[in-house]
Amino acid sequence: PAHWGLTRSLVILPMKLFFVGVYYATAGRKPILHKKAQNVSSFGYFQRSGVQEFLNFTGNLLVERSDSGQRKTVKEQEYRCHVFIRSDNLGAVLIADHEYPQRVAFTFLNKVMDQYTAEFPKDGWTAAPSNHSWPALDQLLEKYQDPKADAMTRVQADLDETKIILYDTIEAVLQRGEKLDDLVKKSDDLSLASKSFYKEARKANSCCVIL
Repeated sequence: PAHWGLTRSLVILPMKLFFVGVYYATAGRKPILHKKAQNVSSFGYFQRSGVQEFLNFTGNLLVERSDSGQRKTVKEQEYRCHVFIRSDNLGAVLIADHEYPQRVAFTFLNKVMDQYTAEFPKDGWTAAPSNHSWPALDQLLEKYQDPKADAMTRVQADLDETKIILYDTIEAVLQRGEKLDDLVKKSDDLSLASKSFYKEARKANSCCVIL
């Protein structure tokens, strides 16, 4: 399938984290994005706004289709999308390349949500925020581009016995009868330009797009 667009620069890059978002998720309703951080520097300059839109779209899509207490990883070509919704309905999504270790990704999401919980009172989670910036999240995304950034990567015992559901494509996550094309068409997260790009890429069965 085709989505974000967009070939990365033809250079050999280390493991990459592209997006992390913190959400409040309630069954049957669109999740509320509270905070996000993105790193799209490895994409071409003119591709970045489209990539950012599809990162947002993908984060919302995965949270909306995940159950409380569930961890899942969705494969899409050379990318991996990791999502975890806690029992208190706080959720987080990390979009990385395929080389980034899965267990470290989920440990990272736990750390992000723990820090969010410590800084932002729970009674404000059900309201949409006025902005999505959170400097601490930008710093964490930058720091953990290296999965060995600190001792966090060695403290994963709590995840060892946790089941992580693995999906081979984004479309495998969709509910019965849903089509990715329709969701893209209806999405408020995507500009007309991004929707047109997606449509043309699907038509051409492009190999240089990631969703």
